[in-house]
Amino acid sequence: MASTNNVTELIIVGLFQDPEVQRGCFVVFLLVYLATVVGNGLIVLTVNVSKSLRSPMYFFLSYLSLVEITYSSTVVPKFITDLLAKIKTISLEGCVAQIFFFHFFGVTEIFLLTVMAYDRYVAICKPLHYTTIMSRSVCRLLVAGSWLGGFFHSMVQIIITLQLSFCGPNVIDHYFCDLHPLFKLSCTDTSVEGVIVLANSGLFSIFSFLLLVSSYIVILYNLRNHSAEGRRKALSTCASHITVVLLFFGPAIFLYMRPPSTFTEDKLVAVFYTVVTPMLNPIIYTLRNAEVKNAMRKLWGKRMNSGRD
Repeated sequence: MASTNNVTELIIVGLFQDPEVQRGCFVVFLLVYLATVVGNGLIVLTVNVSKSLRSPMYFFLSYLSLVEITYSSTVVPKFITDLLAKIKTISLEGCVAQIFFFHFFGVTEIFLLTVMAYDRYVAICKPLHYTTIMSRSVCRLLVAGSWLGGFFHSMVQIIITLQLSFCGPNVIDHYFCDLHPLFKLSCTDTSVEGVIVLANSGLFSIFSFLLLVSSYIVILYNLRNHSAEGRRKALSTCASHITVVLLFFGPAIFLYMRPPSTFTEDKLVAVFYTVVTPMLNPIIYTLRNAEVKNAMRKLWGKRMNSGRD
């Protein structure tokens, strides 16, 4: 750490204090996390193996599912194991690392959702030029740009964190490390850092959300020129994307579009976007997408048949 700190280890308050409730939550959240990894992992595997899912939309979807796994894995495994621990601790370095990867994968997901909206815009509004604009090389560049954007955003967050001094107390009022709860432990004034986080996370989330909403409004407006079947298929795809955008951006805007403080409802909101939303995404995308469902059936049908042989 760049600053001089008397604190080397943090105690995490956690989500609940009742041991019975914690044991029940351990079972529930373990199942949810396993569903997240398996569900998103199936999408990654299916898209990469199936020849029918070669379009840019599925290329981006596979990377979104990969990010969902890594994003959830920065918080949930530690959270689950802490539910069985009497004293929940994390080193200061481990806390900073968790903040870095949490924001890295979270913002990478925002960029990927924006890229997916752009892909749908080109497919619906400029169909004749779609294959030229969304070439494989362009798709790879957009994915690489998403990862780089997440990295640079997260580096800003870490540079801010490294400037803070921690001289006690060392109890973080959350179930994982994030900027706002950590700011409350600093023995220096964090008002400037709070404004930077507001701009880097809150305003960034707002502008990204407005950009996404605007793009889907343009898409929906242009759908009036399509056939009834074309409108139905496009609306089904866009509905999945819009649902995921709302689930992701709602909590992010709530948490980061305000000065640093710890509200009791923050923990429940955080559970939704760190534990629940990553599990819901593969369900949302597969239930409303016949091509993905058919590809999964063919893939696992072949595997079951080869297993019998």
